[in-house]
Amino acid sequence: MSVTGGKMAPSLTQEILSHLGLASKTAAWGTLGTLRTFLNFSVDKDAQRLLRAITGQGVDRSAIVDVLTNRSREQRQLISRNFQERTQQDLMKSLQAALSGNLERIVMALLQPTAQFDAQELRTALKALQRAEGPSREETWVPVFTQRNPEHLIRVFDQYQRSTGQELEEAVQNRFHGDAQVALLGLASVIKNTPLYFADKLHQALQETEPNYQVLIRILISRCETDLLSIRAEFRKKFGKSLYSSLQDAVKGDCQSALLALCRAEDM
Repeated sequence: MSVTGGKMAPSLTQEILSHLGLASKTAAWGTLGTLRTFLNFSVDKDAQRLLRAITGQGVDRSAIVDVLTNRSREQRQLISRNFQERTQQDLMKSLQAALSGNLERIVMALLQPTAQFDAQELRTALKALQRAEGPSREETWVPVFTQRNPEHLIRVFDQYQRSTGQELEEAVQNRFHGDAQVALLGLASVIKNTPLYFADKLHQALQETEPNYQVLIRILISRCETDLLSIRAEFRKKFGKSLYSSLQDAVKGDCQSALLALCRAEDM
């Protein structure tokens, strides 16, 4: 953090965070979710089914996955409230006690209210970003990236390349360093092609020796009601293999059925 004129100047990290209204708008760009509102929804039946799944002989994991991966986030919140009224117990805590490992993480994420889920993921993502370098002399960059609509920014990127002969990403790499560079390059990728950005992230998560379950869970849950169909299409186009098959090959254990249910289907 640098000092200018006796006042503490905000870091580039703080600038990016203060203008991240763009991040909350990305969901509106897509309407091609794999998970839709369940038409024959019965909150009573679902709450009862989940209760039976954790109070019978052994935990019925398939029943838990079937209910929670086939209901919208709003419907899942209604189930949670009904379960609380019916049993005087918190559904998240009850399922947390019954499950473990990555399946537990998936179920907890599915049951969190949207704001709580986003806040938790943001805190996790920012642990490296909080160490970003001090403010850049290029003070106009952050507002431009974060206060313009995506269509306008795409035109700006094209104009920048025509005017300078340089891709905007290359300019960011030259002018910024460390986590600040990563943050701005990520924003540029999201703006240019949101589904492709997430397809790349999913592919990276699946290529590691042990799949990065945190990334897989975050993306599949956060995008399944907005644009996961588009992400699947970009994944198949770029990598020559469907996301569904990739998940089948890389993900093992109880959580596989839950992630496949969110992905929904094979892309031929």
